Amino acid sequence: MPHLFSPPPSPTSLPAWSRLTVLAQAGLPHLAQLLSEPALRPAPVSAEGTGLTLDFSRQAIDGSVLDALLALATQANIDGQREAMFSGQVINTTEQRAVLHVALRGTPGATGDAAPWGGAVQQRVQAELDRVCAFTQAVHSGQLRGSGGDTFTDVVNIGIGGSDLGPRMAAEALAHLTHPSPGAPAVRVHFVSNPDAWALHSVLRGLDARRTLVVIASKTFTTQETMTNAASARRWLADAGLSDAEQGAHLVAITAAPTKSQAMGIGPQQTFTFWDWVGGRYSVWSALGLPLALAVGAPAFRQFLAGGQTMDAHFRSAPLPANLPVLMALLGIWNRNFLGCPTQLLSTYPSRLARFTPFVQQMDMESNGKRVRHTGEPCLAETGPIVWGGTGIDGQHAYFQLLHQGIHRVPVDFVGVLSEDTPDLPLATEHHRVVNLNLRAQAEALARGRDTAATLAALRADGLSEDEAQAMAPHRSFAGNVPNSILWLDALTPARLGALVALYEHKVFTQAAIWGINAYDQWGVELGKTMAKAMETQTG
Repeated sequence: MPHLFSPPPSPTSLPAWSRLTVLAQAGLPHLAQLLSEPALRPAPVSAEGTGLTLDFSRQAIDGSVLDALLALATQANIDGQREAMFSGQVINTTEQRAVLHVALRGTPGATGDAAPWGGAVQQRVQAELDRVCAFTQAVHSGQLRGSGGDTFTDVVNIGIGGSDLGPRMAAEALAHLTHPSPGAPAVRVHFVSNPDAWALHSVLRGLDARRTLVVIASKTFTTQETMTNAASARRWLADAGLSDAEQGAHLVAITAAPTKSQAMGIGPQQTFTFWDWVGGRYSVWSALGLPLALAVGAPAFRQFLAGGQTMDAHFRSAPLPANLPVLMALLGIWNRNFLGCPTQLLSTYPSRLARFTPFVQQMDMESNGKRVRHTGEPCLAETGPIVWGGTGIDGQHAYFQLLHQGIHRVPVDFVGVLSEDTPDLPLATEHHRVVNLNLRAQAEALARGRDTAATLAALRADGLSEDEAQAMAPHRSFAGNVPNSILWLDALTPARLGALVALYEHKVFTQAAIWGINAYDQWGVELGKTMAKAMETQTG
């Protein structure tokens, strides 16, 4: 891989940063005013691509702020840094690695040497993808069976972090595709990450060992949590009467260290590999997506990859003012660095996206939770926000109270789906209407709020006396002015989910590129592992 990457300058040294600082100090009108006076707003206030639409009309920006943010992206050389990643330059400077999760999904229309990362990488990726899909089809067709000749009905994926969050999130998001092949036996996919004994027991207790495939997913094949669960799963197979030799048909390894998995007795035909340029939190596109493929079928898994490809193409070709990942990154930087908002809420309204927030939480916070730049110097700007949240409807009846009337200003990304695909439920359309009505209402209420005058008028209209209205008004007024965006998917399909995941990956990359930090190492995670091993040695 070429070693040509040049870290960007500190963002605080850029003219656009100074301009944004001045604009933030000058202040902007309340969002209620900005929404009521279109002349104050940038035009347009939405962007679309790959079946996704970003409505950022409720962000606390005007045309001057947006212009300065776009200038910041240009001055930070986002275009050049983006191409450094796509071309395989060593942008993970502390580990001297390229960052090529984008290669795992390929480039539309590009094969072999036409791919920006070159033919050698492309061929390895394609070969492993073909193996994953062939294995999936063999399980679904019943061609691949357990040691006693039984077809597999259940798959247990044992992994943690990126070996769990991505495949688990995507499998739940695409749960309507869990019967991938007409006439094929349904394969139920289960996930275990926590080494707490109950987590594994609660999955295994209802399964037939002779009809179960256990997938052990670990980059190093030494991860303590995963290896603890794997040992117990093997004991479970043994207790069901499966000898070590018979267990080989029931075990699959996904790892960057195949010699270690083979030492455990997992043969090369059931060992899938990925590479050191694939970070765990960016690995759902790799062989670590095998449990997803087993859950939804090989064709749907390929569609998921294709959706990621379309977002890659959009990110590389769309002008900055219409570039979805760039816009989301810039809005996040404005909120984090200039409006002083240390957290970012991600609120998904489709129930099938319930695990999308913890997935993005790992991607963002493990990537951009850094305090030093590529150069080793301290960051002069605040970096990654605290990402939190969950499903929006549930949040409305819990922490949204704090959003509306607490002392914290919390920017929100709302995620919704415009179409409904729930089968066999006559009132599904009505359910969908209620969900999206709530999404739109919360976005509007958080932005506009309700001042004292409007609250008094509402209380009087409800029949309260003047004294009662005056007493209640402080409790029933809402400051509003909470910046938020709505990200709409036209449908929750494999391709759209792939585009959504890639969108957030590129948003994280863009913010890291502006801050000048390395988004692709995770030494804080490594420290905890090292300490656990040291403590185990001391107490052993």
